[in-house]
Amino acid sequence: MVRHGGGRGWRGRVLAATLGVAVLATTASVWTAQAHPGRQAHAEPTARPSSTAAGAPGAAPAAVPRSIVHASDQGARGVNITIDDGPDPVWTPQVLQVLRDNGVKATFCMVGPQAQAHPDLVKAVVADGHRLCDHSVAHDTGMDHKAESYQRQQILDAEQMIIEASGGVRPVYYRAPGGAFTPYSREVAASHGMRPLGWNVDSKDFERPGTAAIVATVKQEVANGPTILFHDAGGDRSQTVEALRQVLPWLKQQGYTFGFPVVR
Repeated sequence: MVRHGGGRGWRGRVLAATLGVAVLATTASVWTAQAHPGRQAHAEPTARPSSTAAGAPGAAPAAVPRSIVHASDQGARGVNITIDDGPDPVWTPQVLQVLRDNGVKATFCMVGPQAQAHPDLVKAVVADGHRLCDHSVAHDTGMDHKAESYQRQQILDAEQMIIEASGGVRPVYYRAPGGAFTPYSREVAASHGMRPLGWNVDSKDFERPGTAAIVATVKQEVANGPTILFHDAGGDRSQTVEALRQVLPWLKQQGYTFGFPVVR
């Protein structure tokens, strides 16, 4: 897996929405939505379990393990559909409809200013029974090379934006942009009740290789693990929508069930 470029116009709008945050002046890295798998190699488990319901409105954050999760709560034949970079007013409703048509729940990894700009979509995601994931403020794929204060700001400011947009529902996970986790960023997220979230299957939909190629990638790589990465923002996602229409029924036919990444 490598980092893929693209979607600069969208990223520019995110940065414009957050100019009030001084540290964003350092986020000159090129927009990307994928990662080198080595980024997800840090896995130091530590936990303080809580009985608080994941993502419940008004629930106080309780620490979760800081190791990067990939496993599904549905066990060996479970898969986790994860949708990154939105919400987007054009593509998120279409993704939601496809998920609804197939009776599938997913995890939406949201960029803070996108959530702030489209609270109706965040609420729609929650209303359909999906889970929320913090995907930072600026989607800075180089944040693992930045100061700890910057990493903390990126995670916690986005968390607050998502909570406010959702009407009080907390993100259950944190996915570092491009997989740029650090031990510190994982600890910050976990201490706020957000399990660091990786992926096993990169659908490559961000590159817009064609619907058939996206579907083929998922079919070929689903044996690698349960967590599958798609996108609902960052450009034209029509290929993603059509790929989901095809791949979700196929996964069911193969005997997979749909769940969420393990939290604790």
